[in-house]
Amino acid sequence: MLVDLLLDAAARCPKKIAVDDGLQPLAYKRLALLSAVLRDVVNRETKCQHVGIMLPASAMFPASLFGVLWAGKVAVPLNFLLAPDELSRVVADADIDIVLTVKHFQTLADQLPMRPLYLEDLALKRKALTAMLRRTPPAPTVRPDATAVILYTSGTTAEPKGVELTHNNLHSNASDAIHSLGIDPDQKLLNILPPFHVFGLTGNVLVPTMLAATTYAIPRFNPLALLKTVAQKRISLIMAIPSMYAALLKTKSAKPEAFSSVFLAVSGGEPLPESVRIGFEQRFGVTLRQGYGLTETSPVVTACSVEAHIVGTVGQPIRNAKVRIVDPQGADLPQGSDGEILVAGPGVMKGYYKKPDETRSVIDDDGWFHTGDIGRLDEKGYLAITGRAKEMLIIGGENVFPREIEAALETYEGVLQVAVIGIPDDLRGELPAAFVMPQEAARLTEQALRNHAKQLLAGFKVPKRVIIRSDLPTGPTGKILKRRLHDLL
Repeated sequence: MLVDLLLDAAARCPKKIAVDDGLQPLAYKRLALLSAVLRDVVNRETKCQHVGIMLPASAMFPASLFGVLWAGKVAVPLNFLLAPDELSRVVADADIDIVLTVKHFQTLADQLPMRPLYLEDLALKRKALTAMLRRTPPAPTVRPDATAVILYTSGTTAEPKGVELTHNNLHSNASDAIHSLGIDPDQKLLNILPPFHVFGLTGNVLVPTMLAATTYAIPRFNPLALLKTVAQKRISLIMAIPSMYAALLKTKSAKPEAFSSVFLAVSGGEPLPESVRIGFEQRFGVTLRQGYGLTETSPVVTACSVEAHIVGTVGQPIRNAKVRIVDPQGADLPQGSDGEILVAGPGVMKGYYKKPDETRSVIDDDGWFHTGDIGRLDEKGYLAITGRAKEMLIIGGENVFPREIEAALETYEGVLQVAVIGIPDDLRGELPAAFVMPQEAARLTEQALRNHAKQLLAGFKVPKRVIIRSDLPTGPTGKILKRRLHDLL
């Protein structure tokens, strides 16, 4: 199914640029040729059903992805930002014996329990010329429910957890997101998200291929490189996480005119701080529109489009996605009530690889995926994310979600990002502690921030401690790692 997207794009728009990473722009016809060559490489080099890919956002990632799928195998994009021991556990769990990569990652690749195939050593240009002289092999016949990709949600635990996404999961999610967001083939996309993350895989690889649109890839996030690319290439569609938008706000040289071509700027992957949303609109004239999704949902569940957008929400469910809000017993809650978010639809994963018990614990008999996130729906079906069940604090018997405290502190002038965790308390069980990152040149004090919180929150929700830091620990996509904040207390 997914290889057909590439072959259709190559047939419709053979000379149109598919991906340009500043080094190797590939037209759709050439992208298809390289994918066919890599198909042959994969079939020759391994009998394993799973094949690793360790590449950044680049022209060669889609070539490798479609090459693996064309060989009738399952692609396993690897997080090259993990430590060798962490990534080794992923490799072992994924049952792969080769990885398509580049020599930039040789030091890391040499420490992993598999054989690296370096693209630089494969004579791809010569083989692509030869491929032009032969008949293009047909796309493999695959069942819609066959696994296409395994994405690992975490490599930092003793047991990595691989999410199996099928051809239909990814195909339907890309199609439904295109429909709901109103994306057309003339859009120029910016790819700054790592392709081992489902946001980058679906949004910046599959969506543009389905449209036969052009993507400009930046292998490593850099605010100055992003600004230059957006301005010079007249980028119209940006998908990024809030931390990236926050970094742009901290870039002194950023000019509003750089974003004059932007039609849609999507924010996802983590909550969008109100300070970043307001700051981006005031400085650059660009409205950041939020979406919501998870690796397990391929990923898009809801989205705010240009036409349908309510501030403070992550939009309405995309076409074919369904959302419910339930109480701890699984009963539906009325509009405006906070409860766990359940998701159903064609994007819901096949399951966790080799973990049937964990799969059954999150997907019920009716096919509803229990996200563990807390939210509420309004009368128009717009979803607001209010917390995460596992992060919920219990303060003197009251349930408190960190997101509510974070949102309150983000409204204080000069605040860029906030992360709230619970700390033990002998009297109340636990109390909130807030880590605050100020905007550049802003002078914040703990007392001023606590006084601000007192005006907006009940007394027991006011942070006992406010720690002001110029940076916070983040993961591969820039998301704040709350589990590491306890070490900073």
